[in-house]
Amino acid sequence: MEIRPFARPDEEAVIDLWRRCGLLRPWNDPQRDIARKQGFQPEWFLVGVSDGAIVATVMAGYDGHRGWLNYLAVDPQKRRKGYGRAIMAEAERLLRAVGCPKINLQIRRDNLNAIRFYERIGFAEDAVVSYGKRLIRDD
Repeated sequence: MEIRPFARPDEEAVIDLWRRCGLLRPWNDPQRDIARKQGFQPEWFLVGVSDGAIVATVMAGYDGHRGWLNYLAVDPQKRRKGYGRAIMAEAERLLRAVGCPKINLQIRRDNLNAIRFYERIGFAEDAVVSYGKRLIRDD
């Protein structure tokens, strides 16, 4: 798998991958999320390509205090081939290179496969409660 930054022509394939992975929610417009990421650290929106198809994605970001990961996706038909580990390793490499001390991410409680994956690659649950406040509505 080749890992590279997202490019505009990738948008349709990326959104389709997110849909097949169950990552889309009505309150998060994926096109707007992509456009927002293109305005801030766009080189850290990574896609994994195998045989000409996008098979993995991750959005990484760093705010000077913590790194954040969003939209990790691996094609359901291509899982267990190391693509998730590879794209995560590249995101971690980028964050480590700028001195990021810790990565945070959020997982839906019912996504047990994702929880197990992250635990296998060294993540652990933090004793925190995640809160959010919508500033701009996408729906």
